[in-house]
Amino acid sequence: MSMIYLDNAATTPVDEEVLAAMLPYYRERYGNPSGVYRLCAEARQAVEEARETIAGTIGCEPEEIYFTSGGTESDNWAICGAVHGTREKRGHIITTTTEHHGVLYPCRLLEEQGYVVSWLGVDETGRISLRRLEEAIREETFLMSIHYANNEIGTIQPIREIGKLAKRYGICFHTDAVQAYGHLPICVKEDNVTMLSASAHKFNGPKGIGFLYAKKGKAPAPLLLGGGQERGGRSGTENVAAIVGMAKAAKLAHEQMRERSVHVAMLRDYMIERLCHEIPYCRLNGSRSHRLDGNCNVSFQFVEGGALLILLDEAGICASSGSACSSRSEKQSHVLAALGVPECMARGTLRLTIGWQNTMEEMEYAVESIKKGVNRLRRYSGQYEDLVMERKNASPQ
Repeated sequence: MSMIYLDNAATTPVDEEVLAAMLPYYRERYGNPSGVYRLCAEARQAVEEARETIAGTIGCEPEEIYFTSGGTESDNWAICGAVHGTREKRGHIITTTTEHHGVLYPCRLLEEQGYVVSWLGVDETGRISLRRLEEAIREETFLMSIHYANNEIGTIQPIREIGKLAKRYGICFHTDAVQAYGHLPICVKEDNVTMLSASAHKFNGPKGIGFLYAKKGKAPAPLLLGGGQERGGRSGTENVAAIVGMAKAAKLAHEQMRERSVHVAMLRDYMIERLCHEIPYCRLNGSRSHRLDGNCNVSFQFVEGGALLILLDEAGICASSGSACSSRSEKQSHVLAALGVPECMARGTLRLTIGWQNTMEEMEYAVESIKKGVNRLRRYSGQYEDLVMERKNASPQ
């Protein structure tokens, strides 16, 4: 069997229609949108049409969409820009312990600068408590940053309820929707979201392009200064081809969302059921019901995840042990630690993220390959056999 790609949370392949939409802006229509002649006007029109397309997918106005280089920049801009825009020099921020590093690191930096950050814990499924969130709110709270869905375990947060709390207390609410946008229906007005981050390569668009939604009148202070592009919000020559590609990918994702969702969820459920029932000492991480359609995050005791990934790679399967941004780190996942997953289990974690291009045949092959890999590693370590023998000897005759 050819390569089976099960790391769609890290990145996705560019759709053929997306690539076709982009190519003219590398060749015939390569003008700089800031210029005044016709070639530039064509590029500028393409950028504004893309802005309208993306705005339509989340129910906002085109002027509330700002193009960025991706999710990390959008997260950093939303958080640091909100700080620059507040009069409070020692204000209060609320976030969670399971955020993407694009949110965690700016918040830690702001803590070092004197801002107060409340780090909300999560339950064993990765969801926050709305009661504890409300209890954390203070008079000086000016920002909440809580992800829409987690990039490692796929848990979806109660965004609409969080938005209601933010609105009630007059707090700016930012959500990292990098894993959710293009896969879940989102309406920023109904969710009472002030700012939202997204990245094209998570929904079959090109890498290096994303956007930040910022509610009118709530745009964060700019981090990049210079040419004054994006209505002064984000300087730098626009990546026209990538912007056009992102808009095309967004259009396709939202038109086909229902069909893709049903297919991907079916494959995910098949994968979860077989792995959890056919491999002893297997744990599903994250919420079973409030979960992204394509996410299967499982941990196997008596196994090293890195070794298992190598065996799967030899079998032609691409997977990961967690966030692509920290895949080279030997530290335990901060997300799994927040869930209370024991380190002996966390070390043997696989994140299998399924895309709409995957098939049931691929799932069957992947499950069998994972079973073989886990059994091989357990035999090698000897710990699993020792435990089985110990329990067998301890059982009554």
